[in-house]
Amino acid sequence: MAGAVWASGGPGRRHRVAVLVRDGMLPIEVGIVHRIFGEARSASGERLYELVTCALEPGEVRTDTDFTVNVAHGPEALEEADTVVVPASGSDYALGEERCAGRLGAGMAEALGRIRPGARIASICTGAFVLAAAGLLEGRRATTHWRSVDDFRRLFPTVELDADVLYTDEGDVLTAAGVASGIDLCLHMVRCDYGAAVANDVARRTVVPPHREGGQAQYIRRPMPEPQVSSTGTARAWALEHLDRPLTLRELAARESMSVRTFTRRFREEVGVSPLQWLTQQRIERARQLLEETELTVDRVAAEAGFGTAASLRAHLQTTLGVSPRAYRSTFRGVGDGRESAGGEVVA
Repeated sequence: MAGAVWASGGPGRRHRVAVLVRDGMLPIEVGIVHRIFGEARSASGERLYELVTCALEPGEVRTDTDFTVNVAHGPEALEEADTVVVPASGSDYALGEERCAGRLGAGMAEALGRIRPGARIASICTGAFVLAAAGLLEGRRATTHWRSVDDFRRLFPTVELDADVLYTDEGDVLTAAGVASGIDLCLHMVRCDYGAAVANDVARRTVVPPHREGGQAQYIRRPMPEPQVSSTGTARAWALEHLDRPLTLRELAARESMSVRTFTRRFREEVGVSPLQWLTQQRIERARQLLEETELTVDRVAAEAGFGTAASLRAHLQTTLGVSPRAYRSTFRGVGDGRESAGGEVVA
């Protein structure tokens, strides 16, 4: 289930994250994983994750720069991991025999076979090629760096590749598009594991935005927009301040002095999803925040988040997170201590 709440490491121990690096690794991507998960703290200041870096063989591993990294652990570290992250390798961009054939080398296949059932696995950038070659993305939604999209589609036609998003979440398998989106993905996992308060604290510590939607478009070079056409940022900011009320496409478009048709097109170009999808995402996030941080009743949370009724809130949380509002609140309390229409109908 996309966006599902993930179990922690279990009673008496921290959630264990193993970073599986390869020859030609990108140091920044490895550092991102350690920094984001390493900064997650409980209300009492205790670390919530235990991190370990491993390789197919312990020892010096070449990076894509002029230095190497001494990795102390081999693939046995994967056996105890609750989450495994596979960053990119600079060699991914050079089409070698294995990459061209879309298959795993014997060592990588053996290493991935050590991952215990039920563990979560994620990739950053072209690490998605490893997950796809292992069959973990079969029939699932995934993303990778925009430069590698054509190769990915040729090698793995049965994977539902979404080249325009920052990251995807299929529950136990997640993918990020590139270096910076690895930050977004790791924060998303922290948020799913321990709630918005913990993830926001990590974001503050690392001086990054606390949340960018996975559906936001990658920063891909596109033709220049039409002259004198403003962005949709003003409408989005206004909508965030009025999530508790019914909102129409006509209202949002008027904020930017656009027609509904132009606004809808521009919105999708800039954000990567439709206005309806974006509003639903924001309302879910508002509901999650209220469930985590307040004592409001479920009815009141539904009203404040713009879902109108508790039944509507329950349906949206169940679809998105796989849990009820009551179960979601129970999980996170204490951890940190419509239709689109041009005619003006309600769209969310």
